[in-house]
Amino acid sequence: MEEGNSKKKSFLVPEPALRRMPCYLAYLKIASRQGDRYISSTNIAGDMGVDPTQVTKDLAYTGISGKTRVGYEVEPLIDALEDFLGFRIVDQAFLFGAGSLGRALLHDHGLKQYGLNVVKAFDIDPSVVGREIVDVPIHHIDDFKLMREEGVEIGILTVPTESAQQVANLMVEGGIRAIWNFTPVRIKTPDNVVVQNTSLYAHLAVMFNRLHEIKQDEKKF
Repeated sequence: MEEGNSKKKSFLVPEPALRRMPCYLAYLKIASRQGDRYISSTNIAGDMGVDPTQVTKDLAYTGISGKTRVGYEVEPLIDALEDFLGFRIVDQAFLFGAGSLGRALLHDHGLKQYGLNVVKAFDIDPSVVGREIVDVPIHHIDDFKLMREEGVEIGILTVPTESAQQVANLMVEGGIRAIWNFTPVRIKTPDNVVVQNTSLYAHLAVMFNRLHEIKQDEKKF
């Protein structure tokens, strides 16, 4: 019951705070490996470029509070963050699109550490269908509808842009309830399907734009 409640409570947390929490977790794990037993919100904020008050507010959602002049105990805070974010509950996922990006994700062993285990992948390319990549079998997309009974509700979308909506429709029809969308297409789904967009190209555009601005400013002096 407690794990379920933790996942439900996470929906009440503002999305920016949820986005910061995995960064706090990674920071704390580094601190733990360095032998730190306690850490303050000021330390976290200074190293991560966040206001200390914001750090304290974000971490309060986990139910843990720091001690005056001491800060937070590192290990209990790591445990609290992992529980709160659901990283200790491993969910199974299907990957749709075993191209270069899809294969890179299959090789990312860090996904399991954050509670996601890709168990099958789907594609239409005969050169990859029937193969295994890091022990994950690649099936033809037409076989997906035969696997609905497996109860997997999370899908990772890494297909070409022109196929994104069509495959997303297929995923929803096959029982997928949450889609991690790596395509630049803003796919349309029913209201009861969660979509998390992670466009590498959008972030690349932001990086190029910021770099251009800095270089333009430098030319003025």
